[in-house]
Amino acid sequence: MTPTDARSTIDAAAAAPAIGPAGAPLVERRRRLSPAALAVTNQKVRSAYSPVVIAGVVRLIDFVLIAATGIAIDLAYVVPGNGFSWTYLLVILGVAVAAVIGFQAADIYDVQTFRGRLVQLTRLISSWSLVFLLFIGATFFAKHGSDFSRLWLSAFYFSGIAVLVGSRLALRMVVRKWGRDGRLDRRTVVIGADTNGEQLINALRTQEDSDIKLLGVFDDRSDSRVQTTCAGLPKLGKIDDIVEFARRTRVDLVLFALPISAETRILDMLRKLWVLPVDIHLSAHTNALRFRPRSYSYLGDVPTLHVFEQPITDWDLVLKSLFDRVVGGLILLLVSPIMALVALAIKLDSPGPVLFRQKRFGFNNERIDVFKLRSLYHHQADPAASRVVTRNDPRVTRVGRFIRKTSLDELPQLFNVVFKGNLSLVGPRPHAVQGKLENKLFDEAVDGYFARHRVKPGITGWAQINGWRGEIDNAEKIQKRVEFDLYYIENWSVLFDLYILFKTPLALLKTDNAY
Repeated sequence: MTPTDARSTIDAAAAAPAIGPAGAPLVERRRRLSPAALAVTNQKVRSAYSPVVIAGVVRLIDFVLIAATGIAIDLAYVVPGNGFSWTYLLVILGVAVAAVIGFQAADIYDVQTFRGRLVQLTRLISSWSLVFLLFIGATFFAKHGSDFSRLWLSAFYFSGIAVLVGSRLALRMVVRKWGRDGRLDRRTVVIGADTNGEQLINALRTQEDSDIKLLGVFDDRSDSRVQTTCAGLPKLGKIDDIVEFARRTRVDLVLFALPISAETRILDMLRKLWVLPVDIHLSAHTNALRFRPRSYSYLGDVPTLHVFEQPITDWDLVLKSLFDRVVGGLILLLVSPIMALVALAIKLDSPGPVLFRQKRFGFNNERIDVFKLRSLYHHQADPAASRVVTRNDPRVTRVGRFIRKTSLDELPQLFNVVFKGNLSLVGPRPHAVQGKLENKLFDEAVDGYFARHRVKPGITGWAQINGWRGEIDNAEKIQKRVEFDLYYIENWSVLFDLYILFKTPLALLKTDNAY
């Protein structure tokens, strides 16, 4: 089975409708939203780009462009007459580094600055000129001025300006397009549809070059203090509606407009909202109690206090995605022969397809199709996982018992990681949408269960290598999995992922609870 053949099989399986027991369609629980909220969720929304990553990529591009310009002029003018010189190369790299530092000091590595023209180019040319003045001054006082060609230096300076200005004008067009597409917006909902909420919304609207896009307000109260609209924004629903709303459309920031004195109300709301993969801030614009300036983060000039932050963002997210694709691709190549042999054994053991798909919870409760090697008899398949596989379960085939104990049935999920991108190598294991404990769905059995979906699920995880894998037949087993998953989310690093991957083969040797 080649990766191409397997991907075709997966795509064909994904086209089939999801069904539950006895062929019944899978029914998903959805909270009903207000017409105003539905109007927002029905709008087409593109995924966001991280300003931190954009700024980092622009720094790298600046360095490469400057270094390439200097080297090209050196090769065209200096090398033919005087031969190659390491001194020129070191100076070029030094100027490139100094220029990037100078641009940073001039505050031009900011997405809002990228949108402008006059301010951006003025700061760019000024910083570039300062770097050359410093270089000329340094060589003069070090008595090395005659070591460098004046023509090369002049050409490097003016060509550098031309290249940098051209690249920034192109960047400006790209960033402005991203802005029009909504990729740079921080989609924000406000909690509190009263005078505090109105003041906060008006304060946010007065900020220049703000990336805040206000979607609407939520409030639990229904008395005269609550308005149907707040500073022109619609009331989208109650606090309980925010979780469902944030799963139907992109929400980046939840902003409380409640005073700190409303501590009990805020804590009650946070217990409901902390499961979301969003930033949660408490606005401090109307509070008489003041903290040190370093305690605040600012939305323009509006002070806020961090309560929760979205895990694994910016460069961390880039690193984890690269790790999944590169390492996952290598593992897929290594295990492809094993997968092919297991697929052959399944086909010879019992009639039916080799692969089957199952609806699982993905990032932010998104329903994803997870692929596995079939371990049950085809006519007794349970795509909804409404009935847990138990010890000596008659539905399990002979080959199925072996691949379930060794977790070989999970190998096709590498295609989810490498090709579909809806799984990670390491993360909380994706549970079936209809997974139950004692006739209760998992989110009903464990408080804060959905918080484990603040990151992409994984093939293996911190809970699994600590012995919490296999059948879930009591409250402790699901509770412990959630606890270990939350610990992983709060303490993630690439080294942590590597540690879990290396420990996974050893953890698979313990098969007491896997059948």
